[in-house]
Formats: sequence, C-alpha cells, structure tokens
Amino acid sequence: MDAIKKILGIVWFALAAVVLYYGLTVFGIPKIASGKQEDLVFGIIILLILLPIICGGLVVFGWYSLKGEYSHDNM
Repeated sequence: MDAIKKILGIVWFALAAVVLYYGLTVFGIPKIASGKQEDLVFGIIILLILLPIICGGLVVFGWYSLKGEYSHDNM
C-alpha cells in the first residue's frame, strides 16, 4: 500500500503541473490580454488566487505522499 501512495505522490505532482499549464495558457494569460474589464478581473483572480491554492495543495499532498507521511508507521 505504501508503494501505491508513493506512486500517487508522483501523480499529484504531475497533476499540479498540468493544472498550472492549463490555468496559465487557457484561463490566465489570455483573459488578461483580452482587454475587457470582466476578463481582466477573472484572469487576475485565476492567476493570483486560484492557481497558487490549487497547485500548492496538490504539490503539498504529493510531497507528503512521497515522504511517506501517510503511512501507518508514522501514526
């Protein structure tokens, strides 16, 4: 079971990278560059608030999973 948790740690890291790439290229930068005020506000919210929270959370879960913090030996 610990091996599966370590593999899922790598999956969390990969998912964080995919979310960051997709968030920047589809939602963040094109919305800021569009010139409309409502798109600018949405792009700023995506880039400065949502992406760091989502990607940071995925990276933290992946890091703890790779370190073995979720194993039964640590409880």
